Amino acid sequence: MSVSHKYRTFDQLLEDVTVDFRTYALEGMIEPQQLIKVAVRVNYDLGLKIQRTKNAVIDIENSKGKLPSDFYVLNYGSLCGTYEVNTTQPSGTHTEAVDKTTYKVEPGYSGPCGDATCTDVCVIEAGCDENRKSNELMLVQKITPNTYRLFNYMIPINITDKDGESCSECPVYKGADNVEIRDGFLLTNFKSGKIFINYQGTMEDTNGQLLVLDHPYCNEYYEYAIKSRILENMMFAGENVVNQMGMIEQRLKAARNNALSFVNMPDFAQLKNLWEKNRKAQYHNYYNMFKSVPTNS
Repeated sequence: MSVSHKYRTFDQLLEDVTVDFRTYALEGMIEPQQLIKVAVRVNYDLGLKIQRTKNAVIDIENSKGKLPSDFYVLNYGSLCGTYEVNTTQPSGTHTEAVDKTTYKVEPGYSGPCGDATCTDVCVIEAGCDENRKSNELMLVQKITPNTYRLFNYMIPINITDKDGESCSECPVYKGADNVEIRDGFLLTNFKSGKIFINYQGTMEDTNGQLLVLDHPYCNEYYEYAIKSRILENMMFAGENVVNQMGMIEQRLKAARNNALSFVNMPDFAQLKNLWEKNRKAQYHNYYNMFKSVPTNS
């Protein structure tokens, strides 16, 4: 799912639940440690589409490179070829925030690249460079506020997963280079190099706090799931909350259906791809088949 979706921490989610259950909170019946696993389960139920897609360039030394700390599932990867360093001298007054998460691709670029805002590692259109074709892609890695690495090309590689979880559907290429994912590292059959990976990050912020999706269709699912667990714990403690449990369970089912419908709804790019495939299929079935039929003169 797009990184434009908003997220909030588990503490913020628990505050909203506590507002609805003020009496139970004052009586000490809400234990955050017992409810974190509920939010984790809801994240897992909503699937990988709620997680942010990220890019990274892994430095390989002695046939080994460490994966990012927030690495969860690999989407694809490639071996980086040669690169050139673009360094610009600062002029005037420059102020950079402490959180260096976004930047403008600059300078010397025009068109879509000049307006592109991305993370420290991103893939952009190469057509904005005079020496490149418009249909090519270019990998940009930010080193310092004024220094960038521009990789000229990328080579597909064979990726296998020895952990059994982080790369369940890794793309398979017939290449000479092999890479294994094992215990948070990339193990390669070459000594040194750089590997670009596109992956799904874990649902955690920079401080290691659990994140949940912040959207009206999904907020109720999180809240009702936590409320159901609170009432369940109270029932085991001998409290009479049978009526409350029945009402919460009914609304939990409806909230779950709404959340899954929103998350699994195809985006515009997927709908456009489906429309193009259907158009080609109909063209093949009802028009292209008559092109090869000879006509009698």
